[in-house]
Amino acid sequence: MKVSIEALRSATWRAIAAQGFNEADTEIILEIILYAQLRGNNQNVIKLLGAGMPANPDAAAIRIVKDTKLSALIDGGWNQGMVVVSRATELAIEKAKTHGFGIVGTRRSNSPTGAIGYFARSIADAGLIGFVCSGSMELMAMHGSYEPFFGTNPLAIGIPTAGKPIVFDMATAAIAWYGIHLANAEGELIPEGVAYDSDGRSTTDPAAALAGAIKAFGGYKGAALALIVEVLTRPLVGAIRDEAGKKLDWGNLVFAIDPELLADDLASFQAGVSDLLTRVKRLKRLPGVEEILAPGERGDRIFERVMAAGEIELDEQIWLDLQAVGDSVDDAD
Repeated sequence: MKVSIEALRSATWRAIAAQGFNEADTEIILEIILYAQLRGNNQNVIKLLGAGMPANPDAAAIRIVKDTKLSALIDGGWNQGMVVVSRATELAIEKAKTHGFGIVGTRRSNSPTGAIGYFARSIADAGLIGFVCSGSMELMAMHGSYEPFFGTNPLAIGIPTAGKPIVFDMATAAIAWYGIHLANAEGELIPEGVAYDSDGRSTTDPAAALAGAIKAFGGYKGAALALIVEVLTRPLVGAIRDEAGKKLDWGNLVFAIDPELLADDLASFQAGVSDLLTRVKRLKRLPGVEEILAPGERGDRIFERVMAAGEIELDEQIWLDLQAVGDSVDDAD
């Protein structure tokens, strides 16, 4: 069904607020969820349905526990991951603008960070090269195993150009966790070869996959990349586990680089990247390929199309469920 952007924004704001977030945090989370929804990214309003992502009533203030001119370590105080990484991104940009480079790690956030391409794009929009990665709870198996051990361990890179930034955002898993949730909510199957059931059998049933484990994309190569992200978002930032080794929090890493550390200046770097993209898009195409797309280009086009139309196509049940979550605030009153 078609839903106006205005109605979607209002319903999403209410659904976030219903999870117990204050107004400032609600605004941050809203922008990141809508960034995903309006670009066809599955880190969207589905995150607010079902069990949702309720605010931790015992969350403390976000604070910096280690700080240098180039780096910082943030204690998230068990706040929502999007809010914590937003602060980390702001700090990384600030340090890179002042000193050429900024790296910020976070620990002790209580939930996932959503579409981390949002943060990478924010860094690129500031004229910097950005890298963001996030580690989550045990969802994905190592190559050769069917036991969930890694998170989906996404990484994103943002690069400024003379036009729109390059934004590369991917999970190291063969399918995003919320992609499976979305398929389950919409009664659809997931693709072949992306998940195991709890007995280690390959499955296309999203419910069985939710009880089992996701595969790494690209076999051992994707699993190796997931391991690297795990290192950067757990031991490096001091993310914590219980005595049995079970993860208790989410860890994240953000860094920003000023291109002028190496390039003559920002403008020449941006021009060089834009020239490279032009050359890539002019490459000879295989049969059936209408256009070669740069990372982030598909999502930008979806965004431009839905914003021009003023409305977006949304599954009717998801839309009803989203409104119901927001209406629960009125019911509680």
